[in-house]
Amino acid sequence: MSLSLNLYQSMALAVAIFYFGAFLKSKISVFRTYCIPSPVIGGIIYAIVNLILYQTGVLQLSVDTTLQSVFMNVFFTSVGFTAGFGMLKKGGKSLIVFLVAVCILIGIQDVAGAALCKVFGLQPLLGLALGSMPLTGGHGTTTAFAPLLESMGVQNALTVGVAAATYGLVAGSLMGGPTARSIINRYGLTSTESEDEIMEINDENAEEKAKAERVDADAFTNAAILLIVASGVGTVLTALLNNIHFGQFKLTFPTYIGAMLVAAVIRNFCDAKHFVLPAKAIDLWGNVSLSIFLAIALMTLKLWELAGLVGGVLLVVVCQVIFMILVANFVVFRVLGKNYDAAVMCSGLCGHGLGATPSAIVNMTAVCEKYGMSRRAFMVVPIVGAFLVDIIYQPQTIAFIKFFVHGFTG
Repeated sequence: MSLSLNLYQSMALAVAIFYFGAFLKSKISVFRTYCIPSPVIGGIIYAIVNLILYQTGVLQLSVDTTLQSVFMNVFFTSVGFTAGFGMLKKGGKSLIVFLVAVCILIGIQDVAGAALCKVFGLQPLLGLALGSMPLTGGHGTTTAFAPLLESMGVQNALTVGVAAATYGLVAGSLMGGPTARSIINRYGLTSTESEDEIMEINDENAEEKAKAERVDADAFTNAAILLIVASGVGTVLTALLNNIHFGQFKLTFPTYIGAMLVAAVIRNFCDAKHFVLPAKAIDLWGNVSLSIFLAIALMTLKLWELAGLVGGVLLVVVCQVIFMILVANFVVFRVLGKNYDAAVMCSGLCGHGLGATPSAIVNMTAVCEKYGMSRRAFMVVPIVGAFLVDIIYQPQTIAFIKFFVHGFTG
């Protein structure tokens, strides 16, 4: 039997999944202990139930994901409004170090994927579909680059890449919290911040700060208008960016890149003119959008696609996950300063480096709910993971395909 849910029913199901996950987290201590995010709990349980129904032939359920991209765009646009020059300065060394670490990690994921494929007797080029493309890039990047790999002779690149991206999304969402918990407990780290706001304004004037943190009808309305305008204008900018070519390769940016850039421009213009943005309301819109987006993303996971991960292919992906956890624990944590902020950013690295930036945010949120706020982590990880990396990632991947792959295929 098959059942298709319309847009409204799908949204109701997504919200129900989120609250189901929150309910389970409140009742089962192990989820709180290991900082597993509520949308992840509900989403993965639903995905498992859906897998059982699909495999047994009882029910084949399809949902309407039209609003998934809308909520994703709203969330990333809200991140763009945090990208003030003053905020970036406060990120300082941590932002640069984290960006460099992620860029190096992307290269290592690709090299490791190609090398491991060669070790396990697979096409070395298939390693690209098991490296940064599905892990750091996610489903969207995999779908964009897979045809290129298949044109280069890689069989089933799309199937394998999508399966690896699915595995990475689940692993990244589950491993970020425990990784941070392990680091925090090992070093006895604590948060030094007393406020719970993720966003703040540059001007420390009490009156302006109160306006930024105000949450009322006017603030919510103004925040919604700003998010809608930035998202709309951003789509035009993204379309222009997607016309950029590097030789035979065409860059493909996700829709939210333009929206983030426009939001960042609005933020810095307002800072320069001393206009106070409804920062807290924008943040709340972003958090709600993130929760619903992630619930929809996990709700639409087709775990039966993991059947594409068998034998050597599965071993490559497992090795990538283990590598990510080890790098976060013993390398990135140290270069970021061996402090509480670094531990929280490592949970974000697991989410971003194995799944997607939204996974990184919910990982960090779950950690901060238990151990305390890390404002620096929430400044650095979203800007790097959702913005700066997307600008660097595609030229870096194209360069890897063009100049380094032949070393593995020769």
